[in-house]
Amino acid sequence: MELIAVLSLPLLGALLLALSGHRRAAPHLNLAVSAATFAASCALTLRVFLHGPMQLFDAQFFIDPFNVFLVALTAFIGMTTAGFSRPYMRIEQAHGRVDAPRLRLYHSMYQMFMFTMLLALTTNNMGLLWVAMEAATLSTVLLVSLYRTRSSLEAAWKYFILCGVGIALALFGTVLLYLAAERVLGASGMDALLWTRLDSARTRLEPGIVGIAFVFLLVGYGTKVGLVPLHSWLPDAHAEGPTPVSAVLSGLLLNVALYAVVRAKVLVEGAVGVAWPSALLMGFGLLSVVVAAFLLWRQKDIKRLFAYSSIEHMGIITFAFGMGGPVANFAALLHMTGHALTKSAIFYSSGHASQKAGTQRIDAIEGLRERSPALGWALMLGALAIVGMPPFGVFASEFLILTQAMQAQPWATPILLLALGVAFGAIFVRVQGMVFGAGTLRRLPHQPWMVPAFVHMGLVLLLGLWIPHFLVDWWRLAAGMIGGGA
Repeated sequence: MELIAVLSLPLLGALLLALSGHRRAAPHLNLAVSAATFAASCALTLRVFLHGPMQLFDAQFFIDPFNVFLVALTAFIGMTTAGFSRPYMRIEQAHGRVDAPRLRLYHSMYQMFMFTMLLALTTNNMGLLWVAMEAATLSTVLLVSLYRTRSSLEAAWKYFILCGVGIALALFGTVLLYLAAERVLGASGMDALLWTRLDSARTRLEPGIVGIAFVFLLVGYGTKVGLVPLHSWLPDAHAEGPTPVSAVLSGLLLNVALYAVVRAKVLVEGAVGVAWPSALLMGFGLLSVVVAAFLLWRQKDIKRLFAYSSIEHMGIITFAFGMGGPVANFAALLHMTGHALTKSAIFYSSGHASQKAGTQRIDAIEGLRERSPALGWALMLGALAIVGMPPFGVFASEFLILTQAMQAQPWATPILLLALGVAFGAIFVRVQGMVFGAGTLRRLPHQPWMVPAFVHMGLVLLLGLWIPHFLVDWWRLAAGMIGGGA
């Protein structure tokens, strides 16, 4: 029942908002549907926590501590972003950037995007996972191109083409998985791609076929994660789409794509061993951290700045999952949570800051602390958290990843430290100027609602000071299920 609610509520909301998304009550309906979805995800989480993993609907859906945690996180950030978008999109309408038909498109596609991500997280079928990821691409293309400017259309086409190619590669990897499963399990049709069946027989899968499949799946879904050198769509999509879309892209979609990679990694490790899948993930992750850190210094657009920061942090998480083992996997889950909460809060702040300044250029945004204290402090706290300053949760996860790297991969530790230092300088210098500089900002036609940003930052601070025991046990169980360890 809980799973039906989690999936049906956003789908029903998308249909309703496709009809009424332009009306004055549409933002409230969008928020109400998102809140109901979050409540359903909490009920689903409680059920898994009390009764353990479960398979539903003839094993086509599988819920365990790993994916149900991401379901709850996705629904929570979806709810807070829906709340943030109410005044934000009204301001955009007042400024003439969107009209009624585009508001209807925005609200309906927002809920459709939530549905596709929740479907990808809960399905037990690797084929249906691919379908959900492709549907997520199509829905977000429409959101990125919402403003219909030359630059937003170019960014949407770039996103569609690059991620379309990536998804096509992931499809080939899925076909290879089917080939390997059919030989061993003797199953056909949809049952041959059930992740639980593949996992139970992973030691008997043909190593050569599964190894090639993992390469295609990593490159395909890695494009959606934004791993270097497959990342070039991400800064454009973040910069040109509406800020709520940037928040859910960075805070949610990247996590879902990496979830697909990790599920595939579990299968391939059983067939070919741990070493080279781990090496691939660590290589892509480390390359992403280093390249993104240095590219941060070249950014002049505030949303592109934090888009490259997302690439850096997804690289850190990928590297941690590549190291594997209980501690590294635990740290990766903690970092995934901290990054999603922090980055979405940063986009909330930077979105309204851009509206007040009338531009996204960093050098034109000044005086936030003096002219709009809530915006200024929210952006400053978000920046301090995302660069890994204590006592925020991002610092705790980065510290765990670094200490684990010192033990398991000592050669990578100085590279990570250098990249983190470069990223710290790039972000801190720019945010300091925007917050504490002297400048003039225009008054907005609607009052920004910064409560979601401060709620997120409060949670990230809590994760740095004290992690509830049930959450620790939850992540430990999920980390053990992921396994690995080079």
